[in-house]
Amino acid sequence: MKPGKHDAQLLKLAMEIGVGYAKKRGFADFEKGISPKDKVECIYRLLVQDNLIQALPKDKEDGPNMKHKLVLWISRQLPPEHELLN
Repeated sequence: MKPGKHDAQLLKLAMEIGVGYAKKRGFADFEKGISPKDKVECIYRLLVQDNLIQALPKDKEDGPNMKHKLVLWISRQLPPEHELLN
């Protein structure tokens, strides 16, 4: 899986939208001390639970693959002409 040109920005956007989604679902805000890795995993698992993304196979559930899934998810939510997709 080759990283795209704007993957870092897409991941940041996915995390912002994912945190907002979690709040709307009734989850408390993430504490300041929570690691980015744990945040990615929490958002990933919430989206899988709500059937918004397909779960990775158990042996492929690691940080880079979860980040990639979040990038794919947010890429599909953005309009085709969005600057991060070019």
